[in-house]
Amino acid sequence: MYSYEDRIRAVELYIKLGKRIAEAIHQLGYPTENALKSWHRAYEQGSDLPRGYARTKPKYSQAQQTLAIEHYLAHGRCIAATIKTLGYPSRDSLRAWIQATHPQLCSPGVARPDTSPRPPELKQAAVIALCTRQESAQAVAQRLGVCRPTLYNWKNQLLGPETPASMTSKLEPPQPDEREELQRQIDELRRNLHRLRLENDLLNKANELIKKDEGINLQGLSNREKTQLVDALKPTHPVLELLETLSLARSSYFYHRAQAQVADKYAQVRGTMADIFERNHRCYGYRRMRASLSNQCMHICEKVVLRLMKQERLVAATPKRRRYGSYLGEISPAPENLINRDFTAGAPNEKWLTDISEFHIPAGKVYLSPVIDCFDGKVVSWTIGMRPDAQLVNTMLDAAIETIDSTSRPVVHSDRGAHYRWPGWLTRIADAELTRSMSRKGCSPDNAACEGFFGRLKTEWFYPGNWQSTTVEQFTQALDSYIRWYNEKRIKMSLGARSPLDYRRSLGLTA
Repeated sequence: MYSYEDRIRAVELYIKLGKRIAEAIHQLGYPTENALKSWHRAYEQGSDLPRGYARTKPKYSQAQQTLAIEHYLAHGRCIAATIKTLGYPSRDSLRAWIQATHPQLCSPGVARPDTSPRPPELKQAAVIALCTRQESAQAVAQRLGVCRPTLYNWKNQLLGPETPASMTSKLEPPQPDEREELQRQIDELRRNLHRLRLENDLLNKANELIKKDEGINLQGLSNREKTQLVDALKPTHPVLELLETLSLARSSYFYHRAQAQVADKYAQVRGTMADIFERNHRCYGYRRMRASLSNQCMHICEKVVLRLMKQERLVAATPKRRRYGSYLGEISPAPENLINRDFTAGAPNEKWLTDISEFHIPAGKVYLSPVIDCFDGKVVSWTIGMRPDAQLVNTMLDAAIETIDSTSRPVVHSDRGAHYRWPGWLTRIADAELTRSMSRKGCSPDNAACEGFFGRLKTEWFYPGNWQSTTVEQFTQALDSYIRWYNEKRIKMSLGARSPLDYRRSLGLTA
């Protein structure tokens, strides 16, 4: 809204510039062309401008508002019915009028009728009363405290829109034959209602017990699942009716019921599997699960372990699918690729792999720099920090060198990052008489074993975790704990279902 001074200044400038409207608006920065023209017309008619804006006349009179409110109160407090009958106003306007005159009828800020769910028995009785027409539809709606259109919505939900809403004739009373036909139709409606209620209960119970979607085909369930549904709905529905609806033979029902009552011979195994799964970061599949059970003298075949894990919903984390990409650029001066994708070693401390991986959490970024031994995949040393700088990799290399004796001369393989070309790194390599090896530029498969360690770490531990409220210090401690578990507890099938530390002990390489 523009003040009187702003409007008179604009009109006077408009006249002074010879009614060149574009130039006037350009100098003032306001208003629009239509507004300036209307101010000029008002100025010419009265040699001045009005000092205020005229109030607009309300769209609906007070009498119309009172009539709408009275109709709303007298016809079940239904906003839709009031608007349909009177032809006005909008829903928001009617709610505002009701809020102003009868605030006790409205919830805070909204005026709506009672929309609480009605029980299925009430809906069925209402539809039967509507179809038999012992009283008018409006009378049935008022008696139940709902709108008249709601009755027809219930009829369409239970019987379908093609079913007529009235089974009686309005022209003349029904004859005896017509009464029989009417009674037959009523009985058919009741049977349909009962059948629909039974199917709805079966679908809801299937969703609750066996976690099936509500749109499933009940005939496609297994006999064991059908038996579970019958046992759950026995208190409310006859057993024979449930068996007929599910197409389940009586003998099959009693067989699966007896099987369910037999004690589960794998009850102890299920508890042990759940304990193993939770203690190992929920990352064991059925092969490592079977190997862990064998270590506890529980020898079970893989198929049984797989079935039990499915039943107990012990689902291991799976890696995220992503498109492989690499950059094949110019090869800069660097050591030769001595590893050449041969990540096997006959003894510890022959081939070491290193790289840096980033973890992005809400509290910040964390970087991990490990050294992996190709002999058994053990993490020889590792450092964790908040910056991928020289100190991160140099500290890691110092800790790795301390673990070897004077006769060991491993090949240290890395990518072509700047961390592995700085003077500090080169000096430590030379002093320890280690051999450098580097991947080709932009070719991550040349360091695949180290990348595989990062992939397993993130799939098993990082991605399934919730780090929203985790600090950097807490994350660092959790990451350090995982790597220690990886070396000491996590079994690898390639090592005979042993951890790297257990594997070295079995070979007599460590105490």
